[in-house]
Amino acid sequence: MGYFLGDGGVQRGPFEINQLAEQGLRADTLVWKEGMPQWQAAGMIPELQSLLQSHPQPAPTPQAVPVAYSNMPAYQPAQSKKVLAGLMGILFGGWGVHKFILGMPGTGFLQIFITFATCGLGGLIGFIEGIIYLTKTDEQFYYQYMVQKRQWF
Repeated sequence: MGYFLGDGGVQRGPFEINQLAEQGLRADTLVWKEGMPQWQAAGMIPELQSLLQSHPQPAPTPQAVPVAYSNMPAYQPAQSKKVLAGLMGILFGGWGVHKFILGMPGTGFLQIFITFATCGLGGLIGFIEGIIYLTKTDEQFYYQYMVQKRQWF
């Protein structure tokens, strides 16, 4: 199964690896193939690294660079709070502790409000998020929750 490309909200493909350079593949191009949990920037996928290095890339226009991937910092394992946030989500999800750990106090307070408004059932959201955090790869967690500040799930 080949890769699908996501350019400007339009999905194209599937393309085999040797066809991707002809399609204008760049490090910030969103790609997906069967078995991947979600769309990712081509530059984050190890098997596409050599393809990106072997072909000069055109300078991106402001419209061509998705906001979520522009100026993306390198993965910092020491700064990842995956395990701590995951455990706090599972153990204290209703109190939004995991959101405060990730630097999202507004969402943390909203989690507390939801928990009170639903007589405790809102705590399931934090429990589920904790499990999701722990099942992500370290890189996925870092980019989604530490860099992009993804608020929910």
